[in-house]
Amino acid sequence: CIFFCRIYKKSSGDGTLALYLGKRDFVDHVESVEAIDGVLKVDPADLNGRKVWVSVTCAFRYGREDLDVIGLSFRKDIWMQYMQIYPTTCEPKPANTVMQNAILKKSGEQGYPFTFCLPTNLPCSVTLQPGPEDSGKPCGVDFEVKGYIAYEADNPDEIIEKRNTARLIIRKIQYAPNLLAAGPKVDVSRHFITSNRPVYLEASLEQELYYHGDPIPVNVKVNNESNKVVKKIKISIYQTTDVVLYSADKYTKCVLSEDDQVNAMDTFEKEYRVTPLLANNREKRGLALDGKLKDEDTNLASSTIIRAGMDKDILGILVSYKIRVTLTMSGGSLLGSLTSRLIHLHFSEHLLDQHQTGVVFRGELQLWKRKHTKGHVGMFSLSLRNQSISLS
Repeated sequence: CIFFCRIYKKSSGDGTLALYLGKRDFVDHVESVEAIDGVLKVDPADLNGRKVWVSVTCAFRYGREDLDVIGLSFRKDIWMQYMQIYPTTCEPKPANTVMQNAILKKSGEQGYPFTFCLPTNLPCSVTLQPGPEDSGKPCGVDFEVKGYIAYEADNPDEIIEKRNTARLIIRKIQYAPNLLAAGPKVDVSRHFITSNRPVYLEASLEQELYYHGDPIPVNVKVNNESNKVVKKIKISIYQTTDVVLYSADKYTKCVLSEDDQVNAMDTFEKEYRVTPLLANNREKRGLALDGKLKDEDTNLASSTIIRAGMDKDILGILVSYKIRVTLTMSGGSLLGSLTSRLIHLHFSEHLLDQHQTGVVFRGELQLWKRKHTKGHVGMFSLSLRNQSISLS
């Protein structure tokens, strides 16, 4: 059974190191996180007594990159872990994955596998969308895998040259939980001085959680017993971004809006199907996105899922969504608010079972992933049967 996937490779400037990863999206299942596994290819000829290391860093950037050069640091490392790759150590290592064995077969004696286990309390990758005139790296939470040459793993007095490093930005994302909660419902009413009968509003969602790119059906019922005309029924989706790591900043952005109207002494019922998309909000500065990778598209940030007992401060940026139904009339308005979650569809491994052994499917797995998680199909082929891989 053969499928085509992508191998991510980044070489150091001097060609001594080559960093390989099988993917750049690693899933947080709330109770556990996928391990980061890869291979670092090392040419030991020019090390001159130095060692080779691999590190994974989770960092929060909350200022402009160009200000770092004048002594103002706007980057905070939330979590960091190191591993010595060369010379090898006697520390126990986990078994190699299929992808690692395939790359090691091609890289020969110069290939060294590595595996990092992320703790469950780290934030997911989030990027705050920059404005049209902003330059440099955007604010947000990012993860970086780095291979580098140094005498020590973390010596602030040692200068590590860029030509001796190979870096790849990765993303930590959350998938939808298996158990879906029932949808929220709100009932509100309002009386007016000039009318002895009220206006009733009922709004509900079929479920609490929806996937990126899927329409959200909002059921709206209006019973207008007053003599007022409901001039507008406005359906809006708001994203709230709570920056908790360094301040109490909170930003609210409207990502979608639709409207209707209802006559006096009338009833109204409609299912609105609204779809919040990044494509319609690319000019909004400060909008939270799932961490953006170079040359790859992304989507609106997923809702933050917090386990019981977690410290919110270490999460850096909290993202939530609310759907507001607003009735506008002369003399006032009526507002109903529904909380919703926006998240990635959980990839099910049983898709592999739908293909019989020996059948070749070209990238069907990655094409499915691209549709639902903005993944990309690459050029390299991997055989699960004989663990062969072609690299260029």
